[in-house]
Amino acid sequence: VQLQASGGGLVQTGGSLRLSCAASRRTLSSVPIGWFRQAPGKERAFVAAISWTGGSTYYADSVKGRFSISRDNAKNTVYLQMNSLKPEDTAVYYCAAEIRTYCSGTYCAKYWGQGTQVTVSS
Repeated sequence: VQLQASGGGLVQTGGSLRLSCAASRRTLSSVPIGWFRQAPGKERAFVAAISWTGGSTYYADSVKGRFSISRDNAKNTVYLQMNSLKPEDTAVYYCAAEIRTYCSGTYCAKYWGQGTQVTVSS
């Protein structure tokens, strides 16, 4: 199982970024995929998730209305569109498979990709 996250960067408050998670076909076609984030000194925390059909999505309260998760199974990719970014969104963002939604900690997923840094300047 391989997950490859990309798209992080530095953005000003109120800006937008889109993260991508490219997965092996077997991973993406059968399991929920999610995003977590970890700020310095804090536990890894759930951000968003999407069912394998794309019919159900889940968001942490802190990102509802600002972030949107989607998937393109034909491209084996899951996206996290992040709008109206705030300094408190600064963290390393991880995509993950076989996850527990609304969970905090590295035990919350069976498979993790490498992280991508998102920094929001004030």
